[in-house]
Amino acid sequence: MAGELSALVLTADGLLSGALVEIFVASVRDGYVQVSAFVAVTVLAFSYVQYKTRGALVERLEANRRYQPLVGALMGLTPGCGGAIVMMPLYIRGTVSFGTVVATLIATAGDSAFVILALAPEAALYAYAMAFGAAILSGYAIDRFGMGVGRVDRAVSRIQPAATDGGTAASVVGRSSNPAHEYDGETPAHTHESGPDRESAILTPLSHAVHVAWWFAAVMALGLGITYLARGAPEVPLTIGVDFAGLFTIVGITGTTLSFYLYLVGRHYIGEGQVGRARESFASLYGTFQHAAMETSFVTVWVLVAYLAYEYPVALFELDIAAIAAAAGVLAPVGGALLGLIPGCGPQIVLAGAYAQGGIPFSALVANAISQDGDALFPLIAIDKKAAIIASIYTTIPALIIGVALHFLWGPVFGLESFGFGVLGG
Repeated sequence: MAGELSALVLTADGLLSGALVEIFVASVRDGYVQVSAFVAVTVLAFSYVQYKTRGALVERLEANRRYQPLVGALMGLTPGCGGAIVMMPLYIRGTVSFGTVVATLIATAGDSAFVILALAPEAALYAYAMAFGAAILSGYAIDRFGMGVGRVDRAVSRIQPAATDGGTAASVVGRSSNPAHEYDGETPAHTHESGPDRESAILTPLSHAVHVAWWFAAVMALGLGITYLARGAPEVPLTIGVDFAGLFTIVGITGTTLSFYLYLVGRHYIGEGQVGRARESFASLYGTFQHAAMETSFVTVWVLVAYLAYEYPVALFELDIAAIAAAAGVLAPVGGALLGLIPGCGPQIVLAGAYAQGGIPFSALVANAISQDGDALFPLIAIDKKAAIIASIYTTIPALIIGVALHFLWGPVFGLESFGFGVLGG
């Protein structure tokens, strides 16, 4: 009996180990083909515009102050954090209003936008349209009426003094500029291409070669990804060969492996040592492609983390994430909004991956899309921590209001499913 029990335990362990390995390999493959290839195209397009215009986009924004909250919302709406990161130094210099900062951050969906756009495009359209509307209304309301920024400013002052001399969020309410936020020296948005911080006779040329190979993989993955969507996002078996499924696996694993190399090693030897930091322009076309590859590699790493953070607990503990979120009720969108307070894109990508897997309701996705600030908050934190705290508060308020409202109205009024809305193949 003991021998049979031991054999059963070993068999169960073997099956579980095999399942965990399969989940890992599938996540490595799917993340690159389903998400990263589309991220690369978007980031490259935005970077190419910056390269061709030599920063003229930013100059026009500074000259048209009346439209700043609107333009800020549009910049934030661009997938990724690039457009929003460009806006933060402009506030620090005193050339855009605090309402513009809030509008930009509310509209910003960060790198998690790539996940939702690739896996749930209809949900992305609804969620980011709501975030865009909330961004415009909030931005203009703050600039025109103040919306209590002064009181919040004074309250935050008791906790965190401003990092700049006299710089406060309240001092820019209703105005287009703030001399107190003038910033001498290089701003957090790099206007130059960041060079390598390490040199190696072997790793430097190897890293450039990996960068070129990465783009070949990205082009192939884009073709496979488009074909995958055109076929209705079917289940793709884990096989190796020259057919669609085989190439899907080979290109996906290769692309993710190259992405990890670029993110962990290559960026130190060919430049772009700091990811998640936009620049106003690029000095060369090669630098433009290099920036897009590095930013996409960063997203690839976090997408894999998101996939595994969802899939492994579900497999190990046989969790029904959708049932747990449904039981949470109105706390689900509240949690999504509060998660958005965390700077950076990693936790937000995890949440987006959970939604794509049917694990959280649409109200939580929208609340997080409105509340999160992505990497755009980091430049503001570095220069004016108090303004960053206040901006985070003012992005969370509409997130809570709209998220909770959707929880009660989405199904009864619009007649749409709260879980899996807009997910391809769902």
